Amino acid sequence: MAPEALATLGLAICAGLCGAGSAIGLYFSGSAAAGVLAENPKKFSKVLILVVLPATQGIYGFVFAIIGMNAVATGGAGLFAAAMPLAITGFISAILQGKTSVSCIYAVAKNQSISGKLILFPAMIETYAILGLVVSILLM
Repeated sequence: MAPEALATLGLAICAGLCGAGSAIGLYFSGSAAAGVLAENPKKFSKVLILVVLPATQGIYGFVFAIIGMNAVATGGAGLFAAAMPLAITGFISAILQGKTSVSCIYAVAKNQSISGKLILFPAMIETYAILGLVVSILLM
């Protein structure tokens, strides 16, 4: 495989996995929020942030792919490898963040006064996506 094709494949896998993980995470969190909002639409602002948190990994994958396009000509296998930390952490953390957000959304349904505190739990999972992004950028 040509080095440019391998580099491009790595960026595509990274963007694709991060986007897929975000879509799955958003499916979980959005479905939970829909149930809560069907019971009480006034809780929209309390659950919105919890719903959208898993979307950030898709953004990280997209941004890394755009940045990496400048290095495709010289990247080859190195750029493919550099994309993998974010691809893996972005995919897994987005799904798990969505599942954690679901639990927090259900907690908001019972007690909306704790919504600000609940953001911390899915945000801790975000840390690993950020670390994957940092490692991928440094390897690039």
